[in-house]
Amino acid sequence: MAFLIHKAMKKRTQIIILVLLLIFGLIQFIRPQRNQQTNLSRYDILHKTDTEAIVENSLHHACYDCHSNNTVYPWYASIAPVSWMISKHVKHGKKHLNFSEWILYPKEKQLHKLDEIVEVLQENDMPPAYYTMLHREARLDETSKQHLLNWARELKSKISASVTQQE
Repeated sequence: MAFLIHKAMKKRTQIIILVLLLIFGLIQFIRPQRNQQTNLSRYDILHKTDTEAIVENSLHHACYDCHSNNTVYPWYASIAPVSWMISKHVKHGKKHLNFSEWILYPKEKQLHKLDEIVEVLQENDMPPAYYTMLHREARLDETSKQHLLNWARELKSKISASVTQQE
């Protein structure tokens, strides 16, 4: 009797595994749209600027995957449900700040976003730990972080001066 119960449970387990594999295979056909623009946007924060190479490099490695129109996707981003989570994170990041559309922001919004950039860098909130665990190149050392902070403050100063001149 125990043998029959064991055999029935083994068969049920095999069916469950088969169904799960089938579901996993089918969800691979549900693909989110990719966030990949081929060129640097003419509205990008770095478009036609003399930004230091260390700042550009830091922005591209630590920020642009979630905060621009050009995400560099790792290999595992093609596998559902991971692809869905990454798509959700990118949409959320771009909703808060999109460097690819920076010039389209009103000056007041740009000033506010620069304040937020300074704040999240000072509080070590960005890039998030879950991201830097998988993307070592996104980790900001103190030098890179300080360059980004200086860049954001200088840009804010320039924008503030242009707003003052227009008034």
